[in-house]
Amino acid sequence: MTDEIDYKLIGDDLQAVIITLDPGEMVIAEAGAMMYMQDGIVLNTTLDPNAMGGGMMNKLFQGAKRALSGDTFFVTTFANAARVRQDVAFSSHVPGKIRPVELREWNGVIIAQKDAFLCAARGINVTIAFTRRIGAGFFGGEGFILQRIEGDGQAFLHASGAMHEIHLAPGETLRVDTGCLVAMDEQVEYDIQMVPGIKTALFGGEGLFFAALRGPGRVLLQTLPFSRLADRILAAAPRSAARRQDNVGAGIVGGVIGSILDGR
Repeated sequence: MTDEIDYKLIGDDLQAVIITLDPGEMVIAEAGAMMYMQDGIVLNTTLDPNAMGGGMMNKLFQGAKRALSGDTFFVTTFANAARVRQDVAFSSHVPGKIRPVELREWNGVIIAQKDAFLCAARGINVTIAFTRRIGAGFFGGEGFILQRIEGDGQAFLHASGAMHEIHLAPGETLRVDTGCLVAMDEQVEYDIQMVPGIKTALFGGEGLFFAALRGPGRVLLQTLPFSRLADRILAAAPRSAARRQDNVGAGIVGGVIGSILDGR
């Protein structure tokens, strides 16, 4: 049974979620996401946060599946051992938004990209979700390793930029940059398709592959994949700028020398 937790979102583009726990309640969270915790909140790591049992080998197997999905091998838990309600807060590691998800409204399961999970009430399970098609496995890129978040309570997702929700009708299709996909209903069909046309694929600037989604179901998208932001930052770094200037200078010098040798 999942704990019923109270929460409050703070911030705009650099959000955090403050979760208020009753005595005995607990949340699980992504490693390194904790912002602060009040007296009485006990931090722990475990292989079996929901006390499901099953022996050590089963616990190790579950930990391995979490690691494959981009989460940590051990689960970080925050339990309220005090006699009064206390707070624990979590923040995203990238600029963006935090989205509360009531899993009951998603039929108990949501499929999310590997970095989307932030925290959840005790009773929620986070494991790897294998794609249905082999093409997605070979060429999925950012969108290949997916998390399966399952339970009947509250979970929190975080994404870069803003979030946009799209409802797909039965049979309706949507093509998405793999880095922009945050989460989707379990019944949404997912595959990777190559950008049509050699010229478009090489010079279109959108990559070679995109995610093809087919409804029915809901899809959550993010406006700014962190990898895209990181690429722009690296391109604008002083070292990159100096390298570009060196290349331009070398081109000019080469052109002058070539003109002299040609007698122009």
